[in-house]
Amino acid sequence: MFDIKFLRENPEAVKENIKKKFKTDRLKLVDETLSKDKEWRELKGQVDNLRASRNKISKEIADAKKAGKDAKKLLKEAGQIPEKIEGLEKKMYSLEEEISVLLSKIPNMMHGSVAVGKDDSENVTMRKIGKPREFNFEIKNHAEIAENLGVADFDASARTSGNGFYYLSGDLALLNQALIRFVIDKMVSKGFLYVETPLMLRGKVIQNVTDLNDMKNQIYKIEDEDLYLIGTSEHSLIGRFIDTILPDKNLPMKFASYSMCFRKEIGSHGIDEKGLFRNHQFNKVEMVVICRPSESMKFFEEMQEITVEIFKDLGIPVRVLGICSGDLGDLKHIQVDIEAWSPRKKAYFEVGSCSNLTDAQARKLKIRVDTGKGEKFVPHTLNDTALATSRAMVAILENYQQKDGSVKVPDVLVPFMYGKKVISGKK
Repeated sequence: MFDIKFLRENPEAVKENIKKKFKTDRLKLVDETLSKDKEWRELKGQVDNLRASRNKISKEIADAKKAGKDAKKLLKEAGQIPEKIEGLEKKMYSLEEEISVLLSKIPNMMHGSVAVGKDDSENVTMRKIGKPREFNFEIKNHAEIAENLGVADFDASARTSGNGFYYLSGDLALLNQALIRFVIDKMVSKGFLYVETPLMLRGKVIQNVTDLNDMKNQIYKIEDEDLYLIGTSEHSLIGRFIDTILPDKNLPMKFASYSMCFRKEIGSHGIDEKGLFRNHQFNKVEMVVICRPSESMKFFEEMQEITVEIFKDLGIPVRVLGICSGDLGDLKHIQVDIEAWSPRKKAYFEVGSCSNLTDAQARKLKIRVDTGKGEKFVPHTLNDTALATSRAMVAILENYQQKDGSVKVPDVLVPFMYGKKVISGKK
């Protein structure tokens, strides 16, 4: 949610930010919000004046009674004030609700380094890590590799659940678990507190942790229940602190969580429709940081480096992609995607995303920090995909495939695979 104080003081800067995001239809929100905010402040002034009058009259009544004078007129005047205040406060409350909705639609201010671009075609490659492997045989798609090895069944899952699901078995199922355990160990070694979260959240939480468009297009609702399946454990991790005041001494708070995730994944087509690339149910290890505003960019850099380090350890070439203004979500201040190399498509594909949301998410959730010195502030929140196992398995199957159809296991995962170094299929 946008900071109303910043909007009051910098309306033109906010409008310029909206223009850079190519969302000119939202420019009117600035003036509309400020108009309602002005009305609210005028009403507040009237309420404050009425309360001051009530206090003054109460003193006059006390003085009159003390002096033995008739206070009927003063009592009548005082008796009318609460009703007037109540009427004005109802109008204020209604305006507060309207302002809150408007503020939630104004995009967060972008970091100065974000490239201006209309859509994902104008995202910027910041750097590449690792050299793609050269193959001397025909490269297969990950789904074909897994099916040939007998360690995945996409046809059965289509019959039982529809497209976007999968059955894993044997070594590939073990690889999935190996990835989870490897990354959890990594996150704990980096000082993150490991947390297991609910897989369902109430609507109030979902509305405040994500963009409303994501809620509509990506998140599954439980019928006849005020519950939604999580699309990422980030939502549960940060949602945990809704309507809370945190002590400043606890910052920074660094969390990591493994969970199943559920997404509608609207618009999936083509080569990636069958397989592990784009699914309605998948496994992911997520990291979340709650910190002081002055520290958020430091953690933004640190968190993305952790994801890069994970894929370097796995021996998978990656690139870091800076997300341009037109492709940046409303709550995000800055975002980079981590993309792994696909030898089959000879292109990179997203395997992780790191975002700094500054105070936008915490403000929506009404999370505050108590300094212990009579002051409170809104913290910054960040999130990053440490690893989505399905995307990682796509990268491993394609980059580590062998001429005989087998798949080499990355060295760092061998200890988690009971010493197995090659996935060779059913015995």
